[in-house]
Amino acid sequence: MTATPATASTPQQTAARVEELLERLAAQDPAVAATAEELVRALMEFYGAGLARAVALLSGRSGAPLGALLDDEVTAGLLVLHDLHPDDLPTRVDRALRAAEAGTVEIVALDEQLGRVTLREAQAGHGCGCPSTNASLQQRIEASLSCFAPEITTVEIAAAEPARREPALLQIGLRPGAAAEAR
Repeated sequence: MTATPATASTPQQTAARVEELLERLAAQDPAVAATAEELVRALMEFYGAGLARAVALLSGRSGAPLGALLDDEVTAGLLVLHDLHPDDLPTRVDRALRAAEAGTVEIVALDEQLGRVTLREAQAGHGCGCPSTNASLQQRIEASLSCFAPEITTVEIAAAEPARREPALLQIGLRPGAAAEAR
């Protein structure tokens, strides 16, 4: 995950701020609000065209020059917003889990139609299992998914499967004192 400067807003904060400003304009003057929305759309088209060109230019290069852009939450979010992200949804969900530092969490089910992903820790016994730790993990995953795979709206974390235990060895032998009785 690429760090953003401390003063930078997250994509979610920026989107909320734009919505807030448009609502304030609409409350004061609907005509001004309509013009502001048209301006936002024009800027979106402009930035989308620029991103499409950057992706096209980098895609023709050898190696994986897009990798850094695709791993960055802000850039990946913009590529998804403009329908330019080259990865499919499962790949973007995997990127989100890595960015959220979700550790041994694995995808159990991914329903693209409902926008739901079900996750589970691959190995039981990791972490303390505290509700606050699980809630923190879910918040990190949801925040990361909002950038990499915003079409996922529901995240479920299933309980980890218990570790498989080998069967106990059964000791077969004479009970203590049985050898003396047999003589």
